[in-house]
Amino acid sequence: MIWKISALVMCLGLIPCAILALRGRLIDRLIGVELAGVLLSQICFLWAVGIDRPPFVDIGLTVAILAFGAGLVFARFLERWL
Repeated sequence: MIWKISALVMCLGLIPCAILALRGRLIDRLIGVELAGVLLSQICFLWAVGIDRPPFVDIGLTVAILAFGAGLVFARFLERWL
């Protein structure tokens, strides 16, 4: 139960990330997207442990790897403006 509560509390951290990604400068948007990826991977991990499904931890790991790659692609795309 505590795992699910902590995952829901961490979901509140996605709100400032969304605001930053939608309304910030270009560098702030990149930071918001990267932080959201980190938080989302942790939320997936906590939820997998909370529902007692250890194989679902792989989803959190996959999200972490894809978020890192997406951040690199986003930074490369915005390189000329940063």
